[in-house]
Amino acid sequence: MQTLYRILFFSSLFLISQFGSAQSAMAKKEAQYYSIVDVPIPNDVMLEVGGLTLTDEDKLGVATRRGEVWVIDKPYGNSPDYTRFASGMHEALGLNYKDKSFYLAQRGELTRLDDKDNNGIADVYKTIYSWPLSGNYHDYSYGPKFTENGDMLVTLNLSWIGHGASLVKWRGWMLRITPEGEMTPIATGLRSPSGFVINTEGDVFYSENQGDWVGSGRITHLEKGDFAGNPEGLVWTDDPKSPLKLKKEDIEEQSGLTLYEYAKKVPELKVPAIWLPHTILGISTSDMIYDTTKGKFGPFEGQMFVGDQGHSKIMRVYMEKVNGIYQGAVFPFVEGFSSGILRMLWGSDNSMFVGMTSRGWSSTGKKMFGLQRLKWSGKVPFEVKTIKAEDDGFFLEFTKPINKKMGGDISSYQITTFNYLYHNTYGSPIVDQQKAVVTNADVSDDGLSVKLTANGMRLGFIHQLKIPELKANSGEKLLHDIGYYTLNEVPGGTLKSIPIENTYGKDGLVQTKRVNEMPLTWVNGPDEEIVISTKPGLKYDIAELKLQRKSKVAITFSNNDDMLHNLVITDRGKESVDKVGDLALHLGLDGADLNYVPDTDLVLAHTGIVQPETDETIYFDVPKFAGEYCIVCTFPGHSASMRIKLIVE
Repeated sequence: MQTLYRILFFSSLFLISQFGSAQSAMAKKEAQYYSIVDVPIPNDVMLEVGGLTLTDEDKLGVATRRGEVWVIDKPYGNSPDYTRFASGMHEALGLNYKDKSFYLAQRGELTRLDDKDNNGIADVYKTIYSWPLSGNYHDYSYGPKFTENGDMLVTLNLSWIGHGASLVKWRGWMLRITPEGEMTPIATGLRSPSGFVINTEGDVFYSENQGDWVGSGRITHLEKGDFAGNPEGLVWTDDPKSPLKLKKEDIEEQSGLTLYEYAKKVPELKVPAIWLPHTILGISTSDMIYDTTKGKFGPFEGQMFVGDQGHSKIMRVYMEKVNGIYQGAVFPFVEGFSSGILRMLWGSDNSMFVGMTSRGWSSTGKKMFGLQRLKWSGKVPFEVKTIKAEDDGFFLEFTKPINKKMGGDISSYQITTFNYLYHNTYGSPIVDQQKAVVTNADVSDDGLSVKLTANGMRLGFIHQLKIPELKANSGEKLLHDIGYYTLNEVPGGTLKSIPIENTYGKDGLVQTKRVNEMPLTWVNGPDEEIVISTKPGLKYDIAELKLQRKSKVAITFSNNDDMLHNLVITDRGKESVDKVGDLALHLGLDGADLNYVPDTDLVLAHTGIVQPETDETIYFDVPKFAGEYCIVCTFPGHSASMRIKLIVE
């Protein structure tokens, strides 16, 4: 996942707390319908959750990043009983249970654990299949998931050497492994495939995180022979077992195209079924599970829930098949979990177990790790239940009857289309952003659905649908008034939505507080030249900086981290930096265009977003007033821990 960075035990002591009142208010609203309940953890157990599964006796198995497996008896109550079933393994990031055995993916192998003498502790650690390790810290391995015939699927993370790389065999691949240890490679193009799931039809989906070749978080339907976008794993396609022959050199590093456009040139390239806009719907997509509770978890039976490690929240996905292709909409669901969500699992009582960790990765949840349950109160929230594609608009279903007058008013609906670039650069700004226009809204007789006709729909684009004022007949507003539909196909195959020309965005945007050329008035050059870098754990490499007031300073920000950062200088006072961090978090679709720097007098100077292994220099006139200022990274999710105290003397 994108936030699987350098592994430091104590870095999560400086977790992100910047969501503030806005997120707390939303979490409070959500809690009326879905409550988050702690599963107690003993003080001497470091339950950094890597995998979750249930045994036949309804005991909860938990694999941890510390290479342990714990079995929890009575996990639904206030006094669960913990037994350490296994230990000494290498960072288990998955867990499953079948025929009285536990199965897990360690860094270098798929392992079966057995308790032959039935004393509650594993006495057989059986290697089913092993794969080579490079020694790189980024060599994570995930799974397994059982297929219908009893085979297992695992996914292997790319290494990181300034970019994702497949340093040893099958890194960046999904593998199928039989119980006897026979391996078949299935698909490649994976970067950080932490989450994957199999639906009731046997189709496999995996979640991806922003990075090189990945503009934003996404969910992709994987079939044998698919290429999911990152070309590093293609170095192994010469192997006779490889289901595809595409080569790494066949992929252009900077095509200038979107992934949807590039897939027209490369038939093996699989476009995502769902895009999750980066920083808007999380920053590090993790686990996925389908609602199989048959209505006992609310009105979303058959839909998918998707976790996010960095933002400690869960999204909801409605997916449909159009012309045989998966696509659909993603919505906010519940936020406010105690740590970074990595795994989710249904309990026998139809609550959702949520396993978490943030060690070295950082998350909005402040705890280093956690285990919680999400419980439905029985109350139905007013939500957009589904968004379905039409050839000239969208068909929306609601969980409660809507106010027909408001629902029939076309001004109630706002649609914005946008996309991401497909290139080897880490992430992508939002590109080609335009408004679409709703021309008709036809509400059903029962008020539970509305057919929208819209001009400006575009194939291959994400469509943000916002409905801020719509009310139900009961008078309540939508709990979440926004959804994002990934439009790859339309029924019938021909898009009838009328194109419109209304380029919307910030092309040519000049941010006057980002000064990259030395001012002409600095005839003698800068008074001081400073280099600021990064270190692991979402930190700059210095904690304090002293500058003389009214001096002229050239600051070079060198980003030697493996994620995106910026450098923003804010006005005096903790309230100023906290406010800037909060404003940056809520820039929405404009965030990338603005380098996640809000337009406020509280910002004195800033860089742009600086890619990994690159740098940027800005020129800064130090204020004439002495005091304590701040340097901060305002990339969403970073500002609470990534700060430098700036003392102007």
